Amino acid sequence: MHRDKGYYWLRFVIYIGLCLSIGTIYFNVGHNIASIQARASMIMFTSTFITMMAVGGFPSFVEDMKIFRKEQLNGHYGATSFVISNTLSSTPYLGLICIIPGAIAYYPTGLQRGIDHFLYFATVLWACTMLVEGLMMIVAAIVPDFLLGIITGSGIQGLLMLNAGFFRLPSDLPKPIWRYPTYYISYHKYATQGLYKNEFVGLVFKDLGGGGLSVSGEYILKTYLQVEMGYSKWVDLAILLAMVMIYRVLFLVIIKIAEIVKPLIKCSSINV
Repeated sequence: MHRDKGYYWLRFVIYIGLCLSIGTIYFNVGHNIASIQARASMIMFTSTFITMMAVGGFPSFVEDMKIFRKEQLNGHYGATSFVISNTLSSTPYLGLICIIPGAIAYYPTGLQRGIDHFLYFATVLWACTMLVEGLMMIVAAIVPDFLLGIITGSGIQGLLMLNAGFFRLPSDLPKPIWRYPTYYISYHKYATQGLYKNEFVGLVFKDLGGGGLSVSGEYILKTYLQVEMGYSKWVDLAILLAMVMIYRVLFLVIIKIAEIVKPLIKCSSINV
């Protein structure tokens, strides 16, 4: 995998370039009223649009599937071994592209200092990237065509992102389909809300409107961003990690189903 320049190193360079742009565009946002929207926008962009770039690895995923099917037919290993090894081999690289570019975007922006806040930020980015890669592996197992696969994966990502509670606040989402269930199955919801809590809890925004009024970050989360405050940011992270496992298990299930269905389809076509 590390020899794949497009999947590994080109994406790493692009991540650094994008995070440099984020760090300079949102440089030292401060604690005034404008910084509230700046913080929310920076968090949303970083946790969704940047991690969505994992869609670009789809051609590599398709090649992986081709190699797996050939080696599986030769009896070298099974689907479970392939899914586990694919997950473990990509984990260090995905951690690398989340920690280094993440730091480039995080610290110049002026978000909360403290290594614990940054590590939470980087871990959420890593979980989101793992989720996108898991989703694209599922698509690759179903739609092996490059163009159709990228379009399908991007379309799913767009729908999940649109219903994450940023572009349209949760209370304003139409309840059929978009609020229930799309809002609750969108991993972007848990990523952004966890990062919102990581950033806003403990902050105080002073002199809002020039009248000397101060507002706490918790108040902003409840009223302005409509974040669910009944549980901590660690619950959001735990849900993301659970979704990472669910996506990989679903990928394994689809491969297993394909192993059963494809021979049946071939037999029926021969009989016809």
